[in-house]
This record gives sequence, C-alpha cells and structure tokens, in this order.
Amino acid sequence: MKSIGVTGGIGSGKSIVCKILEVMGFPVFYSDAEAKKCMVEDADLMQGVKQLLGENAYIDGELNRPFVAEKIFSDAKVKAKMDELVHPAVYRAFEKWKKQQSSDLIFNESALLFETGSHSRFDEVILVIADLETRVARVIKRDQVQKEAVITRIQHQMLDEHKLKMSPYVIENDSHQMLIPQLLKFIEKMR
Repeated sequence: MKSIGVTGGIGSGKSIVCKILEVMGFPVFYSDAEAKKCMVEDADLMQGVKQLLGENAYIDGELNRPFVAEKIFSDAKVKAKMDELVHPAVYRAFEKWKKQQSSDLIFNESALLFETGSHSRFDEVILVIADLETRVARVIKRDQVQKEAVITRIQHQMLDEHKLKMSPYVIENDSHQMLIPQLLKFIEKMR
C-alpha cells in the first residue's frame, strides 16, 4: 500500500482532485475535514484551543470559525501554536483510518503538508496548482469572503514556487488542462 499526500494552496482545487480519485475507487482521507471534526470532538484539543484563543473560540460547543480564523490569520505565532495542537490529532486519526484500508493506493488531502513537514510521511506527494486569480475567485465564491481576506490567507501559506521544488508530481487545475488524464498518468506511475 502506498500512501500519497495531496496538497495545494487554498483555492487550488485539491478537494476536486480528491473527489475524482474517490470516484475512481481510491480511498481519500480529508485532513481538513478531520481537523474540523477533532476540533469539536477531541476534549483535549478543545481545551488547548480555549487556552490559546480564549473561551470565545467555542459557542455552545461549536467552533466559532470567524473568531478563530481572525485570530490565527492575523498572528503567525498564534497560527503556529494552533497547528501544534491540531496536527498531531489529525495524524493519529489518519493512521487509524489507514489501517482500515485495503487499496494499493490511498490518498490524504491536506493543505499544509509541506508547511508542517508531514510530506515526509508519505510515499509520494501530489501538488495541485492553479493561478492566483483563479484561486482567489474560487475562495470568494466558496467562502463568501472579501478578496482581501483570501489574499491574507494565501500569504500565510507557503508559496507554490517553493512547493514545486519539493513536488515531483504536479496537477494543474487551471481550466486549461483536464484533470482525469493527469491523474491517470500519475496512478500508472505509482502502480
């Protein structure tokens, strides 16, 4: 079994790539979704978040997303501390999920593989890229946020040019190239 990380900056389209992989029959672990789940189900993690950000981080047991986003995207040190709380919980969940899989290829979607050093835990990594204008438009439409907020989020992520140096496999998701042929070529190489 090979485990493959799928990463890319916000709005790059890594989630659509993973949905296609699922349709092709491959199991996909969604780290971002798992992180959200851990944030409201893992008592130790919740306590750590409250200690870091204050009681306003939760409202009636639910994560106060706008409050948390504002806190972590306005202070790099706070974001780093939040990552130190969340990433170990998500990694443990992935390892548990991985043991339940039987496919020869499994995929883990994660926005921060390179930023956290997690890319080294995978047999291979796919980097999904798209031009900045496309990424910004996708996030504005998806999250109903202002352009400035999207730019701020992008600025807190590693630049694609740095990720490209560490990524032997790149999927271009910019509306100019079809995704499925790129994925089929990758799968053929992995098998």
